[in-house]
Amino acid sequence: MNRRQAVQKVALLMGGTVLGAELFIQTGCKTTPKKEAAEAGAEVLPDFFTKDEISYLDEIAETILPKTTTPGAKDAKVGEFMNVMVRDCYTPQDQQVFKEGLSAIEKLSKEKYQNGFMQMQPQQRTELLTALDKEAKDYTGTDDYKAKQAALDKEENAKDSIERSKGNFGYGKARMSKHYFSMMKELTLLGFFTSEPGATKALRYSAVPGKYDGCMPYQKGDKGWAT
Repeated sequence: MNRRQAVQKVALLMGGTVLGAELFIQTGCKTTPKKEAAEAGAEVLPDFFTKDEISYLDEIAETILPKTTTPGAKDAKVGEFMNVMVRDCYTPQDQQVFKEGLSAIEKLSKEKYQNGFMQMQPQQRTELLTALDKEAKDYTGTDDYKAKQAALDKEENAKDSIERSKGNFGYGKARMSKHYFSMMKELTLLGFFTSEPGATKALRYSAVPGKYDGCMPYQKGDKGWAT
């Protein structure tokens, strides 16, 4: 499974686009893994998140995709994946929203359960993230979001017209940031299903896929194909 196919599969699950996906598809973002970069003598960028924050992201991801008879998000090191994606593929605006989201989850955890997220029981974590998932889905339908989006679209369309008059047809319009939990959920799915354990254990994987068969027999409960 190549990057484009993987991102398309995850986008289908999310019902939309995946933030940062274009850079992930086209270039793999900005850096190579630390070990490879060091061996090549290249600059190794510092982590965007601290080790504790990466562990925190692992627990959020594991709540979304827990380990059962197949691997969970922590088995795929999704927290590390989020660190790289947010650092290398997100705009400063989206990075800020994402990072503030960690503080928001911690605050909500203490307000509702009198405990930090890391100390909460699995059932409590699931309950909290389920509520956040609903909030994230409703977010783009709020009057406040629509008003801000309309104002931003008007401003960006004006900028785009000016750039086009100068012969620049590649102006990248700014957009509203997604809800922080939508970003976390997207990266959890993308990181897991493009990982080795996700592709080979949670899905069916063939290293050398054969001919295309549009009418493969399928029974309810069968694993999807990674390739």
